[in-house]
This record gives sequence, C-alpha cells and structure tokens, in this order.
Amino acid sequence: MITLQSLNKAEAVRYLGGAGVAPNDAMNALLDDCERELLSVIDAKYLYRVIDLPCGELTQGQDIKKHLAGCQRAAVLCATLGAGVDRLLRVSQIADMSRAVVLNSLAAAAIEQVCDEAERLIAERVSEPYFTFRFSPGYGDYPLDTQKRLLRLLDAPRKIGLSLNDSLLLTPVKSVTAVIGLSDQPIPRGKRGCAICSLRETCAYRRKGTHCGFENTAE
Repeated sequence: MITLQSLNKAEAVRYLGGAGVAPNDAMNALLDDCERELLSVIDAKYLYRVIDLPCGELTQGQDIKKHLAGCQRAAVLCATLGAGVDRLLRVSQIADMSRAVVLNSLAAAAIEQVCDEAERLIAERVSEPYFTFRFSPGYGDYPLDTQKRLLRLLDAPRKIGLSLNDSLLLTPVKSVTAVIGLSDQPIPRGKRGCAICSLRETCAYRRKGTHCGFENTAE
C-alpha cells in the first residue's frame, strides 16, 4: 500500500491545459478542494513481479522488444487508486462537470505518483542498478490485450481487485499496468512519448504544440 500526502497539482494543471482550461484564482481554489476530496478516498495499491528475460509472454510486438533490449530481467507492475476514486468521479460527472474535469486531472497525476513511488520501492529490492522507463500495453505496437497476461502474472484481481473489462479497460479506471526493464549495465535512452504513442494523431496536447509529459527522446 502507498499513501499519498499531497497530489501533484502542477501536473494536473498541465493536463487541464490540454483540455483547454486556464488556471486562475478560482481554479486554484477548486484544485485545493478537489485534492482534499481525492486524498480522502484514494486507496493506492500496487503489485510487482520480476521476470527473467527473454519472456515471450511479455514481448508481443517490436516496440517492447526494443524497449527491453539489453535487459536481463523485467519488473511487471500494476497499480491502482482504488474503487473509491471511480465512484467519486462518476458522482462528480453527474453533479458538476467542471469539478469532474479537475478531479480527473488530479487522479491522473495521482496514479503517476503512485507508480513513481512503486518504482522507487522496487529499485530498493532488486539487484540491478539500471531501469528503463515504464512501458505500458497500448504504447506503440505493444498490444493492449497484453494487460490480461500482466494481471494474470500478478494475480491482481484477487490480490488488489484490479481487473480488465470486455473493452480492455482497467477496473478501477485510475490504474496502470507496465513493464520496466532491469539491467546490470547502463541502458541507452530509447524513443518515448509522441513517437510511439497510439494517440498521437488525435492528441489534444499535440494540437496545442505541447505534450503530455513524455518529451520525445531518441538513442
């Protein structure tokens, strides 16, 4: 279990910018209020499992193979904010859509904070000193249905109540699955962000000339 003391409001504001929302005093007050409400319902949990490579079950598609090149093992990770956040978002969408947008942006920032903390804890427990960034199903040509394998490997439905619906969406919604390469040697920086994102053609951030947080890098 991971406990968040505060949420990354600067990151949430960046997400709101992608939705065309500009910060002002009223928005800052709403962010503070929504942060308090979210922190009261977040029940953050994560699981991970270290897998020896190569592992055909994890490496469907060329992008994940490139991502894990040079790695001897991989950490399979899943994390969730819990069902309480989903309930709060559903209620807010009915009662106040403006508030719902802010809550959703804060929740998106929160799940990344949980993943960052989970990754830090994993780093303390494995022997490899070098990590790739998190690579999730749906990035590039990494099939979204790989999430089924990842959740099964982690026994996530039973252990933390994280499952997948028929549309391949995670339940609870504010959840993440990812694969992190582990290596005993330095790992070259690989492509990330817009270059491999399956949403790059319709992305609101790209239309505004910015990005969602992962700047493009190349080896």
